[in-house]
Amino acid sequence: MARGEEKAVMMTALASDGSRDPAIESVSNLWLIHPLSRAGLGWALRRGVSANMVSIAGLLLGIASALAYFHWQNPLWAAAGLLLSLGWLVADGLDGMIARATGTSSAAGRVLDGICDHGVFICIYVSLAFSLGFASWAWLAAVAGLFHAIQSSLYESERARYHRRIRAGVGAPDRIKPQVTGVGLYDKVFHALDRWAAPFDRRMAASADPPGLARHYREAARPPMKLMSLLSSNARAFTVFLAAVAGDPRLFWWFQIGPLTLVAILAIFWHRWAENRVRD
Repeated sequence: MARGEEKAVMMTALASDGSRDPAIESVSNLWLIHPLSRAGLGWALRRGVSANMVSIAGLLLGIASALAYFHWQNPLWAAAGLLLSLGWLVADGLDGMIARATGTSSAAGRVLDGICDHGVFICIYVSLAFSLGFASWAWLAAVAGLFHAIQSSLYESERARYHRRIRAGVGAPDRIKPQVTGVGLYDKVFHALDRWAAPFDRRMAASADPPGLARHYREAARPPMKLMSLLSSNARAFTVFLAAVAGDPRLFWWFQIGPLTLVAILAIFWHRWAENRVRD
């Protein structure tokens, strides 16, 4: 790709990318992760790096983070785990930017991205469990991991729904035939709330003024979506580090099972309530 063409593609992608509403993003995304991801976009476009290649690179950084957290008792290793986690998050942001800039976004790519995200945390959970005594704490890691996976999939689903709607009634996401068991389960959780949210989608499709309805929806739905950003990978990456520094990584697991479950339930019900309040 010529430099002028690459610059035009990158600037167009950054200017027109409606995939994220900054109003519902976490502070770490706005001021750290996304700026670093954007800084790497030009480099990736010049070298023809694909979104899937970046997803895999992010997974490798995440695995390295998990290995560092095995030595969480040492503050330097814990800090290395956090920095490697941040590197993975930058890659996680960059792969989406590449996909949108090159027009290669797909449902399959979304699933790969989700699998890599969950894969990183599986590695971190397993590493922490072994560091504490796997036989004693594997059950807690497994339960926390299950809660984490469900919370994350529902969060991504609600966020995708929000962004489709504020773009004035873009249709439902592509469904993938579950040819692989893991992909099928992921997609089922991702779409678990579709039927509950469908009444508002039908109202938007039938509206005489979809852009106006989308604006009203955006104002009503921003607060619950902002609350739901606590379920992001960013928040979890920092929580792992804080639990390690506090001297007990199990605090991270209990945080998944208790407080973050309450956040997910509250934010989802709040989102549905906000939908019911919106009128043309």
